Amino acid sequence: MLRRHYLQALGAGALGIATASAQVSAAPRAGDARLLLVFLRGGYDCANLLVPTSSSFYYESRPNIAIARPGQEGGALELTGDWGLHPVLAQSMLPLYQRRELAFVPFAGTEDLSRSHFDTQDSIELGQPLAGRRDYGSGFLNRLAAELGARQQDASPMAFTSTLPLVLRGMVDVPNTALAAAAGKPGVDERQAGLIDMMYRSTSLARPVAEGFATQGEVARSMQGEMDAASRNALSTKGFEGTARRMARLMQTRYHLGFVDVGGWDTHVGQGNATGALANRLEELGRGLAGFADEMGTAAWKNTVVVVVSEFGRTFRENGNRGTDHGHGTVFWVLGGGVGGGRIAGEQQALSATTLFQNRDYPVLNDYRAVLGGLFARMYGLNAAAVGRVFPGTRGVDLRLV
Repeated sequence: MLRRHYLQALGAGALGIATASAQVSAAPRAGDARLLLVFLRGGYDCANLLVPTSSSFYYESRPNIAIARPGQEGGALELTGDWGLHPVLAQSMLPLYQRRELAFVPFAGTEDLSRSHFDTQDSIELGQPLAGRRDYGSGFLNRLAAELGARQQDASPMAFTSTLPLVLRGMVDVPNTALAAAAGKPGVDERQAGLIDMMYRSTSLARPVAEGFATQGEVARSMQGEMDAASRNALSTKGFEGTARRMARLMQTRYHLGFVDVGGWDTHVGQGNATGALANRLEELGRGLAGFADEMGTAAWKNTVVVVVSEFGRTFRENGNRGTDHGHGTVFWVLGGGVGGGRIAGEQQALSATTLFQNRDYPVLNDYRAVLGGLFARMYGLNAAAVGRVFPGTRGVDLRLV
């Protein structure tokens, strides 16, 4: 995580080393390139996904929820001397990383400091400068579609969502369709709680049962309301693999530009570590992404790039509820058969008490508009003017992700 590791990891992206040149030769062909943007709504905890295993400060800051060092029980999967991967991704994402089909970009995000799910999600999807008036009728993926002339049926964009997201609103007409079933129901709903209450109404347990359900409801409303709202009706990770495989079948032939959002990442309470709520979601997400790659098939996967983003990361320190709160910088995932993977890309720095942003969060060292602008330039051969139309006021930064 020191700058020397950044230069080593970036490889030919900055220094022209031959290994990265081999990756470039396998980059997606512009005419056949497929892009899927996966938005994790709720701000996922990137520090327990890409684990800063060389940072003693990480382990001091997370006495209950840290992922252990590689080699220990429940420990991270070693990627580099500084970074490890959450162990639940051993069967899904680790093989892609080892095949150099997966890269991570830490310290990524936006300069939006609101720490509001809704404001930050909007600003990212719009892809417009933070200063000045926002145009809510123009999202950056729609502008990319317009730039590519994606009105043709065989290269048209698609939102795999129940409503059209901001990122795909604009001049190009974009269809949307939800491919997933509704999220699962809670373990005990209001009707079932009523039946249980009736069972105990004439017993000595009537009062504690009633009070228990009342307390449960109050706590659920106070915390779950915000966490559910942060997902903005995005689909759940439950069953995501089936949804991802259906998306892949559609993107093999007809749709070359796709978007899907996945909710449930607002982990204020009981986040867990190697096991628990976050681990379950990451495991399901990983299986889904691996399923997408498998379903695409070898030929199409070579020309496909999947980018996983979130509105922000979480606080570096755990909170009093063994969870994490709204943060700032996050970690992007970039997957694909032609991706220059097997590395941690972008500008990085050591993680300590003195390098946190506002003494609480990951800093943003890799602006998302610059990172994506550079990626799109390499994928589609866009020049600086075209990148500037997709992300006004931004010059792409080439991290050699493809």
